Amino acid sequence: MIVPLVEAVSGTCGGKAGALGALLRAGLPVPDGFVVSYDAYLAAVRDLDLGGPGDPDAMRPAIEARPVHASVIDALGRALDELGDPPVAVRSSAANEDTGQASAAGQHESFLAVRGAGEVADAVRACWASLFSPRAIDYRRDDRRDDRRDDRPSDDLAMAVIVQRHLDAEVSGVMFTPADPHGATEIEASWGLGPSVVGGTVTPDAYRVAEDGSVTRTIADKRTRLDRRGRQLVVSDVPAPARDRPAIDDATATRLARLGGEIAALRGGPQDIEWAIADGRTWVLQARPVTAAPPPPSGTSDTPAGALTGTPGSRGTVTGTARIVRGPGDFARVHPGDILVCPFTDPAWTPLLRIAAGVVTETGGVLSHAAIVARELGIPAVLGVPDATGRLHDGTVITIDGSTGAVTATEA
Repeated sequence: MIVPLVEAVSGTCGGKAGALGALLRAGLPVPDGFVVSYDAYLAAVRDLDLGGPGDPDAMRPAIEARPVHASVIDALGRALDELGDPPVAVRSSAANEDTGQASAAGQHESFLAVRGAGEVADAVRACWASLFSPRAIDYRRDDRRDDRRDDRPSDDLAMAVIVQRHLDAEVSGVMFTPADPHGATEIEASWGLGPSVVGGTVTPDAYRVAEDGSVTRTIADKRTRLDRRGRQLVVSDVPAPARDRPAIDDATATRLARLGGEIAALRGGPQDIEWAIADGRTWVLQARPVTAAPPPPSGTSDTPAGALTGTPGSRGTVTGTARIVRGPGDFARVHPGDILVCPFTDPAWTPLLRIAAGVVTETGGVLSHAAIVARELGIPAVLGVPDATGRLHDGTVITIDGSTGAVTATEA
């Protein structure tokens, strides 16, 4: 039921945990931890009375309503004691997650700053239930990527859960290793914990490390950061002098690229890697196959007159109706073919990306969850357009170019 992370393999612990286990066995810097294997999930759901085989709408509330078995809580307590009972990160590792065909980027739950067997058990149960969240079901059903609808019975799905020592990161980010051995490594970095970058709530610094080690960088205005305060996660303003200071220097970017190269060689292909720096040491938090590479640098300055500009996030050009979406309360206003214009997107917005023709955000980088899902779905995306929700008007027709980062409106 409880597997040391160093022994984790994908067949019993999911793709995410299996990859981290392989990295640990290779001596790479992964925070220590353990995995609650598929067996615990399957035992928890085996005798649920759902009123029908594999009804996904019934599965989530049924799992959430059932207390975690005392034997699981006891096993969690023993495993946490072996780690020294530190704050931990609790993260999903589903059977269909982090494959070469689909990343399931951000579709299942993760929790940081969790402490004690009771809280960890609650987080584990929430990870199990998130296998049947609307966004996870929608992601699996997406017929743009897979013609088969997700009509598999629920017992063909399984969820393992990773429990790792929490890192209080000073800097964190995401790295994509190149598909071409002579290509460049793409790195994004910002202050504090990683969800700011992967969730797109901050526009991160961007680094491009060439094969010869030379670094090209674009430094962003990093206005907020996420940190742990006790058992809470707190968003705070970055002090003005640090907002446009590079989160990492070129030497660190080069070292990260070398580490990425080691991981790609070990895993047998280009990797999407989450990393963090805590107490001066670099750690790897996740490694999964790259499912959709970001657009290459456009190399053009031919931006149409009056266009807004941002970071190219997903290739293609599309024209459609701008729909200003500031939060879930606006979701019902989005119609097929609209172009989402929003402060940022988080994984809960995936169903909107499935019907939208394109997306424009005010913050976020090309390696964020929303950008990855946009590329997997084949819709154009332009990211980091300052005050896009104020400068573009709801209901007007706009054109976005996800290869150059240009956004043009027919009316201002």
